[in-house]
Amino acid sequence: MTNRLTIPRPDDWHVHLRDGAVMAGVLAHTARQFARAIVMPNLSPPISTVAAAEAYRARIVAAVPPGAEFTPLMVCYLTDGIDPDELQRGKEAGVFTAAKLYPAHATTGSAHGVTDVRNIYPALERMQAVGLPLLVHGEVTDPAVDIFDREAVFIDRVMIDLIKDFPALKVVFEHITTAEAADFVLAAGANVAATITPQHLQINRNAMFDGGIRPHAYCLPVAKREAHRLRLRAVATSGGAKFFLGTDSAPHAVSAKEAACGCAGLFNAPFALETYLEVFDEEGALDRFEAFASRNGPAFYGLPVNTELVTLERAQTAVPHVIDANGTLIVPYRAGEVLGWRLSA
Repeated sequence: MTNRLTIPRPDDWHVHLRDGAVMAGVLAHTARQFARAIVMPNLSPPISTVAAAEAYRARIVAAVPPGAEFTPLMVCYLTDGIDPDELQRGKEAGVFTAAKLYPAHATTGSAHGVTDVRNIYPALERMQAVGLPLLVHGEVTDPAVDIFDREAVFIDRVMIDLIKDFPALKVVFEHITTAEAADFVLAAGANVAATITPQHLQINRNAMFDGGIRPHAYCLPVAKREAHRLRLRAVATSGGAKFFLGTDSAPHAVSAKEAACGCAGLFNAPFALETYLEVFDEEGALDRFEAFASRNGPAFYGLPVNTELVTLERAQTAVPHVIDANGTLIVPYRAGEVLGWRLSA
């Protein structure tokens, strides 16, 4: 039995750090584990200009705990009227690592998102030309479509045409939740990849209704049927280069989650690596964890693998019931549970 695993320090290819005091309170949890992170731009107002991204990056860097080494990778929030020149300037200046497609009103902070993907075709053409990857929240917002089908319908209505119309554009299908998404990514070219969260590898939709409404199991896209969870586990632990780590860690105050209209999002950053590793351990795939956590993401983005090493060891790790994020109380994913792995100091 393997009791210790040493790998290159991973990166988180999808994280929400928020802003202000909450950001200062949650950042340490991401910086403890990850060398770099793709930082989501859905603030209020959204990060849609080079200047806004530079300012946000500076705030994040200023909040990195002393002694920690962490690099935020900034993303441009795409809007219907986004300026292709701004995207190119951000790419050439080393400010934008990617640009994010939020369908309008699909999730938290997406009110300014894209109402029709064809509205951003000029931007996508420029992104393809300059090599700026597109990150996609893949759900339709049509109220006639069942919430559990919105990812699969998005593939049919948007993704198939998008990759056909922009065959050289790098596309990350983010936080996939369905067998349909996994199979779509596998069938697409090498320029299409996907991130997978720890929660979508560990819970199915029953978790939201276990003995009552469970708001801390509610995220978007929502967890799906058990068959989809099993398919995601299969592709994540396969060692295949198209799938890599992206936590989609999304902190919300307890009061915002436990409300009549609670916010979507799980705060999984505090024990992300330990949680992912449990899945690989259960699937007998510890030898393939390094590819998923440390190598596939950098290879897709054209970045070097981190040279620093981290070690995880088999040991009990208690997840607290609540975390104080600089004055805001947040319930972490797996709150009150005991994990089977620990990231060494």
